[in-house]
Amino acid sequence: MGYGLGLRIMSAEATRVVGEIDKYIGGSGYQGWYAGITDDPERRLFTEHNVSKQGRAWIYHPCSTDDIAREVEQHFLDKGCQGGPGGGDGTSKYVYAYKVTNSTVE
Repeated sequence: MGYGLGLRIMSAEATRVVGEIDKYIGGSGYQGWYAGITDDPERRLFTEHNVSKQGRAWIYHPCSTDDIAREVEQHFLDKGCQGGPGGGDGTSKYVYAYKVTNSTVE
């Protein structure tokens, strides 16, 4: 956890994963995206959230621990992505994000 102005200090792995996902999202328009963590990203994205596999407006990335996945998730929630903290369990080592559309289920 950071000090002072509420800044959060992330682990090196979380910083790397954030950079990769941020590059995909494009660094803006976070409010139009949903971010979360899971143990099974394909089930979560394509079945539970009803994201179109062909649309390619989605991304997921493995992390070495659920704590790191939570760091990454929190970063994107702080940036304005839809979703919420506290989901998943100790096996939730994937962070995912997708563009919210009329057909997705948040």
